[in-house]
Amino acid sequence: MKEINSPGEFMEMVNAFRISRIILTAHELNLFTLLKDGPLTSPVMAKAIGANERATDRLMNALVPIGLLKKAGSQFSNSDFSTRFMIKGQPTYMGGVTHLGHLWKTWSTLTEAVKAGTSVAVKQSIGNREEVWLESFIAAMHSRGLQQAKEIAAVLDLSQTRQALDIGGGSGAFTFEFIRENPAIRGTIFDLPNVIPITRQYISHEGFDDSVTTLAGDYLKDKFGYDYDLVFVSAVLHINSPEENMLLINKCAEALNPGGQLVILDHIMTDDRTGPAVGAFFALNMLVGTEKGDTYTEKEIKLWMQAAGFKYIRRRDTPQGSNMMIGIK
Repeated sequence: MKEINSPGEFMEMVNAFRISRIILTAHELNLFTLLKDGPLTSPVMAKAIGANERATDRLMNALVPIGLLKKAGSQFSNSDFSTRFMIKGQPTYMGGVTHLGHLWKTWSTLTEAVKAGTSVAVKQSIGNREEVWLESFIAAMHSRGLQQAKEIAAVLDLSQTRQALDIGGGSGAFTFEFIRENPAIRGTIFDLPNVIPITRQYISHEGFDDSVTTLAGDYLKDKFGYDYDLVFVSAVLHINSPEENMLLINKCAEALNPGGQLVILDHIMTDDRTGPAVGAFFALNMLVGTEKGDTYTEKEIKLWMQAAGFKYIRRRDTPQGSNMMIGIK
């Protein structure tokens, strides 16, 4: 357990929201992309974004000590980090920051959500979200997936896999990496009807049109098909209630060939639910953002897998901190 050693340390934690809000506002106003061609003064920037000159100047000044802008005289320019990661259109652009701006709004309702026991901010399922929100969400998941996919593919045994199903696969980042690890794999990405058109864009962009197909549906209601050697479920369990997860895992078992493996990638909590810290925080993210979502313990996930008939169930953690539960049908 982390110990807080002083009132100063405590206040630094409480005040941390200020840096986050500065970055999100700069991102929302497109400051970094507007600086891609060279330095600008704050009055010129204010005119470009349709904002107040003094307020724009103070925002840009604050971005300097954070390390996202540099200032020489009255001219502001991107830092090396911002040039690499914060300019739209760059291959390394961190577009998922847009989704964090959306999360700011839901997290602001945490007090009310704790009282209510469920989200008071989100009344729409992902299947009914507006296009702008959905695209930024998939972009954020893709950015996360790119970082995790290599480490996951490196520790899984994919040598006998020929047909792989990625439930809630979004951009397909994990499926792409599995195929790079074993080119004999043919992948199917299952996701909601409004997500699949976005998925297909990623498939074409990454050059996997010949080896990856898509399947649209609701994973709690629709069939996945059969004859899979691997079913991969990433960042899905935390959206659901325990009852929904039991249903989902049973459906995964039905879709697998005998000897096929189910791999669940998610936050896996200790029995007292205080660790890992990222999972404890994420449980609150699910509280403010979903009707029934939560993070679950290793014991809970193992019991669901056992009930669905999986054997040789084991936990696998990567050196980078990803947590998986793996079982064999």
